[in-house]
Amino acid sequence: MPRRTAKSTASKSTAFSSVLVPKVTSKRFYGHGLPRCDVHALNGKLVVVEGADGSGRSTQIARLVEWLEACGHHTVQVGLKRSTLVSEELELAQQGNILSRTTLSLFYATDFADQLENTILPALRSGSIVLADRYIYTLMARDLVRGMDESWLRNLYGIALEPDAVFYLEVRPEMLVQRVCAKNQALDYWESGLDLGLSRDMFDSFLKYQGLMRDTFRRLQRVYGFQIVDGQQAPNALSEDLKRKMEHVLRGS
Repeated sequence: MPRRTAKSTASKSTAFSSVLVPKVTSKRFYGHGLPRCDVHALNGKLVVVEGADGSGRSTQIARLVEWLEACGHHTVQVGLKRSTLVSEELELAQQGNILSRTTLSLFYATDFADQLENTILPALRSGSIVLADRYIYTLMARDLVRGMDESWLRNLYGIALEPDAVFYLEVRPEMLVQRVCAKNQALDYWESGLDLGLSRDMFDSFLKYQGLMRDTFRRLQRVYGFQIVDGQQAPNALSEDLKRKMEHVLRGS
């Protein structure tokens, strides 16, 4: 049996002691919140990664989950159209491309509210780290681009819990379209903003729509104070950047 040296023991001890215990920080809702929810009992962390399709958002969340769980943290993942209540119905309704802007907005709001009540809040009560693959900011940006009233949207999403951190992966529309086409060999109707009549050409409509979305996110950033991250950097460099930012979140700094 190999002999355990003092050096190897010290190394293991150092690795164990380097595990970062998340600091509990106070939580609050953006508006009226959900009834009978004690925010003081929410001991976990809520971290949001925002960005358009092709920004690397889902890949980076997967890497964060792998890293966090390797460090001993329990994670829970949420995202758009993942509610057990309406996600399937929302997916089917979108396929027809006939939803009015208000109906689509309320559909997504229902999807979000169900996940908030039945997944996000219970996970935070248990001390888990919740990673959201997009949050209310994408929903608000989409609706604002489509001419919805901002005060109405703020009231609608007043139930939302303010995250511990939000990272918006910003990528130029010209790079987004290349990434999306390389991955899917096609552009999505809604992500191209075809319902807005921006252009008869799908490619051109995608560029215009994503440009509007980027401008709207920048405006929302001035309101909600989330972090804009360069999503055009190499994937490994972006991963390291997000890990450093996540360490600050865990420390509560």
